[in-house]
Amino acid sequence: MQLHIILVSPARPENVGAAARAMKTMGFASLRIVGSQAHLQPEAGWVAHASNEILHNALHFTTLEEALADIDFTVATTARSRARFHYYCTPVELLGQLEEKRQWVNNAALVFGREDSGLTNEELALADVLTGVPMMADYPSLNLGQAVMVFCYQLASLNQVTAELPVEAQAGQLTALRSRIDRLLVDVEAADDQKLSDWLHQRLGLLQQRDAAMLHTLLHDIEKKLAK
Repeated sequence: MQLHIILVSPARPENVGAAARAMKTMGFASLRIVGSQAHLQPEAGWVAHASNEILHNALHFTTLEEALADIDFTVATTARSRARFHYYCTPVELLGQLEEKRQWVNNAALVFGREDSGLTNEELALADVLTGVPMMADYPSLNLGQAVMVFCYQLASLNQVTAELPVEAQAGQLTALRSRIDRLLVDVEAADDQKLSDWLHQRLGLLQQRDAAMLHTLLHDIEKKLAK
């Protein structure tokens, strides 16, 4: 499984350079930038130090949706409580989620928001799971580079060489599930139930491979019954 780090509209090139340095230190290499050219500024390179190749190879996208087009599993970071989103992993819990996902997911992404305002609700809605760094302060705040380092440190074990995995990763399994669920909600005339739709989509991000396969089987049986 390839883990991509995505920075949405970073304003300060120094922060992008610090993020690249954190990535290189912990063994990550794929950086995607949304809506910003900060990684091309000299200041980014100064802070990145020996990690300039990550900046040079970074891919740029206009929107987060475009940056996630080939991603099978998306994790978004947030420091604020969002009542609509219930399924949340600490960095430690996230490691377990990704260790299981790497057996059947090709591409995963960890998304970081703007320095001053984070990710919008619309951007958070594109994620399968939310995460954040638990902090003691009344007003939680981490520098972007620090936040990237925290997660890269926590997830560094994903880069360790492991024995051959028993299941070959297949792209699009979660995406296919989301599409099938959307069609089913339409077929049973429940598409207007936003709470139900949100709950279903958010829950999918926590499924393990066996659970996803069983849900595909159940949906197949339901679709056959409805087609009669």
